[in-house]
Amino acid sequence: MAAAQGRLSDGAGGMDDAKGTEEEARHKGSHNGSNPSGASGGSGGNGTSGGTGGSGGSTAPPAFAAAVEALRAVRLRPQIEVEATRAPQRLAPHAYALEAAVVDGDEDLADGRLVLLHDPAGHEAWHGTFRLVTLVRAELEPEMAADPLLPDVCWSWLTGALQARGLTYGEPSGTVTRASSHYFGGLSARPSASQIEIRASWTPREGLGGVPDTAAHLSSWCDLLAQVAGLPPAAPGDASVVTLPQRRGPQSR
Repeated sequence: MAAAQGRLSDGAGGMDDAKGTEEEARHKGSHNGSNPSGASGGSGGNGTSGGTGGSGGSTAPPAFAAAVEALRAVRLRPQIEVEATRAPQRLAPHAYALEAAVVDGDEDLADGRLVLLHDPAGHEAWHGTFRLVTLVRAELEPEMAADPLLPDVCWSWLTGALQARGLTYGEPSGTVTRASSHYFGGLSARPSASQIEIRASWTPREGLGGVPDTAAHLSSWCDLLAQVAGLPPAAPGDASVVTLPQRRGPQSR
């Protein structure tokens, strides 16, 4: 799986990489039709904080353990492969991370990373005890990347995916970035390439026992991934949803 390696929005006014280098200075505080526990090669076992998948073990608070267990039980459309990955170690006392790729045959159309953070004491910037942080990226046609409305549309896909599943959330924060590459000299035979990146974070509403509906949030996030990748809507009646056209010449896995 092509893991999304990039900087993640911490939702607290800064941008942090996967290891949380900036946030550490401020506070302490695959599946293909299977679940994200790593049945298709991922490592979704109960790990300690900073281990594969994060801190979902017996030492974790009950609310966080329940939230992680819900993530592991989600079943998604077969084109999306999800597996547990190493979580940031110091963004929050407890963290669990997943990476995903939208796959068509042997080609990755989009990829991303979703991190669940938990601070039992609460976090001033989150306005809650949980936070979801994500990076989503895909390549697209250069002419599509030039559309001045593209960033607004991509952000609306994130909020729309959450709203479509009836999810309540707070303190959304993020960026949408377009990047273009043009090749010269020995690489001049390559066509120009453009990429879109969505970096965002939000605070999920906590339900009974202080546990957010992480399963629904993961499903919404995968809806966003599929939309960015240009997949048709999975559910009947969703044909009105606009998606990016599939990019030219997807990268081989």
